[in-house]
Amino acid sequence: MLPAPDRDRLLDLVVATVHRGTVTLASGATSDFYLDGRLVALTPEGSHLLARATLELARRLGATALAGPTTGACPLVSAAGALAWERGVALRLAYVRAQAKGHGLQKAVEGPPLTKDDRVLVVDDVLTSGGSLLAAIDRLRAATGATVLGALVLVDRQAGGRAALAARGVDLHAVFTRAEVEGRMKLDAGG
Repeated sequence: MLPAPDRDRLLDLVVATVHRGTVTLASGATSDFYLDGRLVALTPEGSHLLARATLELARRLGATALAGPTTGACPLVSAAGALAWERGVALRLAYVRAQAKGHGLQKAVEGPPLTKDDRVLVVDDVLTSGGSLLAAIDRLRAATGATVLGALVLVDRQAGGRAALAARGVDLHAVFTRAEVEGRMKLDAGG
């Protein structure tokens, strides 16, 4: 997805966000390994590198749209969309809410309307069990009828999310796995 030097730099940015110590994840499970993909995606350098990786995969898959759950996917969708416009690539962009708005038009999917003719690459920052990403995919499919081509995440925590997506017919593309992140951390620590 990215040339080796850019991929290495992005991995450095990811490793810098890792927090060791017990945390509760969105799934409700606890972990001693936590990383906040937004701390990468909301930096100019990280945003640009992720946009390039996302746009490359979207083009390769033939996507007409990018979408993802709020809030983890928001910087990825927006950055890749800006880069797509700059490079003359037509992509529609959408954010999928955890719940439809209780006011206004009460939409579950925000952005220009997607249709059954759209082919969507769904993105998010980190994948654990797959629950929030699958919920977003279900809402996206129900609200738009669009075809989901696959999912792209910055880091697959290797905690069952890939299998959960596969069981629902969604191929996972991860920039990095937890094993790669931990391997770089050990290397950086001299181990």
